[in-house]
Amino acid sequence: MIDGRAEIPETGRWVLANAAVPSVLLDAPSSVDLAVGPDGLTRCDLVINDNRVGAIEPPGTVGGDFAVIDRASRQVWPGLVDLHTHLDKGHILPRAPNPMADFAGALAAVPPDRTSRWTQTDVQRRMDFALRCAYAHGTVALRTHLDTVQDDPERSWRALAPVREAWSARIAIQPSALVPISHYSDADYARRIADMVAAYDGVLGVVAYEDPNADALLDRALTLAAVRGLAVDMHVDETIDPSVAEIDRILDAIERTGFTGPVTLGHLCSLSTRADADADRSMARIADLGVAVVSLPLCNLFLQDRVPGRSPRQRGVAPLLELADHGVAVTIASDNTRDPFYAYGDLDLIEVFRTAVRVGHLDRPIAPWPAAVARTPATAMGIDAGRIAVGAPADLILFSARRFDELIARPQSDRVVVRRGRAIDTALPDFAELDDLAGRP
Repeated sequence: MIDGRAEIPETGRWVLANAAVPSVLLDAPSSVDLAVGPDGLTRCDLVINDNRVGAIEPPGTVGGDFAVIDRASRQVWPGLVDLHTHLDKGHILPRAPNPMADFAGALAAVPPDRTSRWTQTDVQRRMDFALRCAYAHGTVALRTHLDTVQDDPERSWRALAPVREAWSARIAIQPSALVPISHYSDADYARRIADMVAAYDGVLGVVAYEDPNADALLDRALTLAAVRGLAVDMHVDETIDPSVAEIDRILDAIERTGFTGPVTLGHLCSLSTRADADADRSMARIADLGVAVVSLPLCNLFLQDRVPGRSPRQRGVAPLLELADHGVAVTIASDNTRDPFYAYGDLDLIEVFRTAVRVGHLDRPIAPWPAAVARTPATAMGIDAGRIAVGAPADLILFSARRFDELIARPQSDRVVVRRGRAIDTALPDFAELDDLAGRP
């Protein structure tokens, strides 16, 4: 047997023996007798045939004239799926600071940078940098929101198109239009946006804040999406103000229009501060309508309840445990990276997952939660990813951690990322690559 830290073979058939896979991420044939441990991990042998998973067998049972890497109960996950990112804003913080690091400051900082600095080259270089980070960390698919505003709604979409194509064999990229709800008041403009999104094979989006005409505008957005067969993704209730409940107006609109396409709702921070009975009613409706929820813990922790000179009192993270208890498809994602909305981040879903577990108390039990960064967001995107199954691509992440407490305790910087059966270079790009875009030496 080869030691567990040895290099992955370059070609042919090989085995990851005695691997520990989160049971929620493993689809083994029913004929294979595997036991789920009390920790929610399933020990098994994973047979890799070139670029795909060839077999899943009981642990320690596969041998032969090929490389066998003994994982010694160390964890193996499938490639990860990031349901909510903002590639076009990424890495502008050095030139577009948010001095107070608050939500209002972020809203004010982005537009001047967008109008003066977002050339095709600028946006594409920042996108490519971010994707190289995500790829090195083990992401296989992501959805990115793209600023879609009236001065030039197609700016970010034009920039993304060649990047999306260049990355198509490595990361599946699904664009979503980031459109303020008020922009749907112009029926012709809204129609043009929906047509553009359809032409780019994207997702129709809404930033759903309080608006006196919100009901009619939400109906318009959902109707435009339905006619074109588009999925919908909305930013909603990104505040800890318990009086804000635009989520209920969205749910009303879904019922009113009879919209049956996929819907994802992001943030839902105020659900954590509303009265329990009111929040429970909303969460039950979310579940009944089959709407997916994406929580963005890093960004929400950074922005919510930020008051100069005062420590935060509230976390601002959606009530993940309660949403899951109601049967909602809950996902966890990165959101912004190194921009005015979130000063940090690297599109590392393991960092996001570890933070969510600790902040959201997802560890009792932790067993269901790996799905929130893998197969559940893949389902929301309408793609087949985020699971280990016979015949699936051998897109895997090998951790030194055996138990979940080991996985959460350390950043897993020594992870091995396998794509199509081959270990990839996980060296991260140097931030200095972007110095010229920041206008500094």
